[in-house]
Amino acid sequence: MRLLLTIIFSTICSAGMFGQWKPDSLLSHYSYRTVSQPDDYQGKVVSTIIKHDSIVPGGRGVVYIHGFNDYFFQGALGDSLVAHRWNFRAVDLRRYGRSLRPGMKRYQARNLNEYFPDIDSTVVDMTKAGIDTIVIIGHSTGGLIASLYMNSHPSNDVGGLILNSPFLGWNMNGFTRNFLIPIVSCIGSRFPNISISQGNNPSYGESLNADYNGEWKFDTTKKLLVSPPVTSGWVRAIQEGQQYLRKHSDITVPILLMHSNKSVDSEHVSEGDAVLNVADISKWGRRLGPDVTEVTVPGGLHDLILSSPAVRNAVYASMFRWLDRQFGR
Repeated sequence: MRLLLTIIFSTICSAGMFGQWKPDSLLSHYSYRTVSQPDDYQGKVVSTIIKHDSIVPGGRGVVYIHGFNDYFFQGALGDSLVAHRWNFRAVDLRRYGRSLRPGMKRYQARNLNEYFPDIDSTVVDMTKAGIDTIVIIGHSTGGLIASLYMNSHPSNDVGGLILNSPFLGWNMNGFTRNFLIPIVSCIGSRFPNISISQGNNPSYGESLNADYNGEWKFDTTKKLLVSPPVTSGWVRAIQEGQQYLRKHSDITVPILLMHSNKSVDSEHVSEGDAVLNVADISKWGRRLGPDVTEVTVPGGLHDLILSSPAVRNAVYASMFRWLDRQFGR
């Protein structure tokens, strides 16, 4: 498989689809390269690979996949992984972050499998660099996408999966989840561009952003403070992805499933997961494969690694214990 990926990488590079590495203006000691992917229903599309500039010997690496209304800005995660002797890459998926181009419909998707080539390109990039032990980290929607990817790629070079609050179920009341979402999903098969508001509450974004109530600097044109409308096609893609995993998931690699200890409303956004239902994460996450280690994080935010210092230190400790147990020091 590694030889095949190397051949694919060389073929793609010779066709000019992989751009050259450039210094990343958004994060120091990181670089990025753009990957021109095959055209889709929106026309031309690209993904972006971001790498930590430090090269760690030993052939081990991590690929990070961001969530919805997100892009890779969590440089401290890459720094920590490099300090623990893991090479690091992240991918800004098509129509997200560094991969968003003028005229593109932000975050639009009709099938989550659309993102598989973006992940493939990043894995191939790592193997070409001599990294042959690879672990994927997926956050929120990225965790759902990563789970689908690993369920569909049981023989590739990825040997482990870490899920940071994966989007495995709708955080909605029973009527909406069991009646309205299937209706919207059905409509989305014929009319995928219907816009659906997610409200205008900025509390979660402001709880993270250093210009408001948070600790983190990020580009608010790439990660909006108010989550933007989604489309009926996106709802269908999420619904189908979640339902597929519930019926067919058998991820063969070890999985670390991490989530907060409680879900909270917008008035208590700094005390728990203000986005997803942690009971659903636990219920469906434990069924993803035969080797799932579940870690519940008291006081963890939706993005666990953006939690308060004491909480995120506990998250990192759990993650590195699991990595050491699975892959050695």
